[in-house]
Amino acid sequence: MGDAVAEGTGIVSTIGDAWDYLTTAQNWTGANGLTTPTYDGGWRFAQDSILALGLEHLWLSFAAVTLAVIVALPLGLFLGHVRRGGGTTVVVANVTRAMPTLALLTLFAASAIGYGNTAVILAAAIFAFPPILTNAYTGMADVDRDIRDAAVGQGLTPWQVALKVELPLAIGLVAAGLRTSTVQTVATVPLAALVAGGGLGVIVNTGLATQRYGQVLAGAVIIAALALTVDAAMARLQRTATPAPLREAAAAPA
Repeated sequence: MGDAVAEGTGIVSTIGDAWDYLTTAQNWTGANGLTTPTYDGGWRFAQDSILALGLEHLWLSFAAVTLAVIVALPLGLFLGHVRRGGGTTVVVANVTRAMPTLALLTLFAASAIGYGNTAVILAAAIFAFPPILTNAYTGMADVDRDIRDAAVGQGLTPWQVALKVELPLAIGLVAAGLRTSTVQTVATVPLAALVAGGGLGVIVNTGLATQRYGQVLAGAVIIAALALTVDAAMARLQRTATPAPLREAAAAPA
């Protein structure tokens, strides 16, 4: 009975500490602003500011997803257009999805890349790669062949068929892949703190190191809230990118 009471008291104390952390203004702004100077005359985001770490978190996520898009999107669209490489696409997507992000972070940090945000961006980009590649390929490959043939019959070149016929029909699925990739990346970037990277994971990592479990809980809440916010924004973007007739067809009862 005493152990149960002590455990309950500990949980309440942790929640109270998390609330105190979240409602302390200096934790949001940092003791000396959002940035701090570095030894080489540059600057970096302040590690004691929630706002600064949040901005850094978004920057790392954006850089990783952008890198994945540059590689995966053209490849997926091309392979889907030519209807080739489906098996290879699935294998590549599954292999990259199966790679543990933490293991990649450690591997990159131990290599010539070194610790820090560069290793984080590369590892997160590999993690962001599969949904973009798979959805781009599937969206293009699933366009009805009769529609493609009709476009060719109207005199469109293969390039015009891809851009003016297939891509508009596939854009909803492509946007869904980008949404999935972005949200997954935002939720994974906190691991950056384990290899001297930035982002909101610093809050959790610091809390664990100093046994301030209220700070750990607060960091987890902030990360979850950011992921949900990004998901809502990407859902809006996906809806906007999807042509109205396709949205109406998807919403219509079967």
